[in-house]
Amino acid sequence: MIRAYKFLLRPTKGQAAALADMLRDHCSLYNAALQERRDAYRHVSKTTVRYGDQSAQLKAIRTFDPERQGRWSFSSQQATLRRLDKAFAAFFRRVKAGEKPGYPRFKGVGHFDSVMFPKDGDGCRWDSTPHDRQTRVRLQGVGHVRVHQHRLVQGRVKTVTVKREGRRWYVVLACDNVPAEELPPTGAIVGIDMGVAHFLTTSDGEHVANPRFLKAMAGELAEAQRHLATFPKRTRQRTKRHRAAARKVAKLHAKIRRRRLDFHHKTARALVRDFDVIAHERLNTAGMTKSPHPKAAPDTPGSFLLNGATAKAGLNRSILDAGWAQFLGILANKAESAGRFVIPVDARNTSRTCPDCGHVARGNRVTQATFRCTACGFAANADHVGATNVLNRAGLVLCDVA
Repeated sequence: MIRAYKFLLRPTKGQAAALADMLRDHCSLYNAALQERRDAYRHVSKTTVRYGDQSAQLKAIRTFDPERQGRWSFSSQQATLRRLDKAFAAFFRRVKAGEKPGYPRFKGVGHFDSVMFPKDGDGCRWDSTPHDRQTRVRLQGVGHVRVHQHRLVQGRVKTVTVKREGRRWYVVLACDNVPAEELPPTGAIVGIDMGVAHFLTTSDGEHVANPRFLKAMAGELAEAQRHLATFPKRTRQRTKRHRAAARKVAKLHAKIRRRRLDFHHKTARALVRDFDVIAHERLNTAGMTKSPHPKAAPDTPGSFLLNGATAKAGLNRSILDAGWAQFLGILANKAESAGRFVIPVDARNTSRTCPDCGHVARGNRVTQATFRCTACGFAANADHVGATNVLNRAGLVLCDVA
């Protein structure tokens, strides 16, 4: 299996400055390569510059600017150019598919937050022993940086990525040949229904509360954002007070993100530990959180009818705060490692289908929490009914496979 390990770096003051310089110089290389592609297409008969052309120029660039470009790993600079090439490949794919293209943009120094080393031992070296929890990673141009290794790394390290989040630095190791850690079978299967009132409900009738991390810190976050907005535009990014206010907002967002991630890992681990087969709805979170289209007033040109955008914005915020997509991805990865099975099923009408008689109607869902079948009168908790239907559909899938 392929797995990623993320560890906190503990650089010295000098190493932290060198890491910041590395990001800045890779950002400069990325933007220069993007500018070259733009100029070649616009001014030189629509010439297309590709990754191979730009990679061949790296040796001359490093010789010309040894202080900013020559000190860093050659392979990491190639990875940065390959990152730009992937952005253009995705742009052309979206153009051909008729989607919103999204032309690659220049990166600001504050938004270029990662550098990848494509091979362990080429510009970087992961120095670790099987039982060493305080190991180091060697980075060209930076030195041996101390790592807080909170878990053992298994498999073979393929790539090493250095990432900045706020004022913290992390190293991300992508490893292959990671052995599975299968758990003993329990003989139990479960269906789960994702929701907003409850984070999830199992087919056994158990509810897992929705922590609503964003809502819990909304007051503190709003205050920090209001303070940041008081700075006039002409002084932004120029004063120490503005930078401190921006860091405060970023710190609160990072705290919310970490708390949500920790909750998802613990909840997924509990499900994987207790059940052999876990069924869930196949959710399109991106589509569910789209803003409603404006409705033009037919009698008044230039005016629009009410389309429920305000209420939909609140629902979208709650869905994104719950983080269903992230949780389901974590659940799938943990299940694969533990030898469990995760079955996504069609989510349509799971909360409108009577599990007793099979009657499907919109009126079966009386309220957010109440289900009452209009045909047979069966009544139960709506989320429990949805989880039961998910489990039933997963049973049909298992029968078809068998």
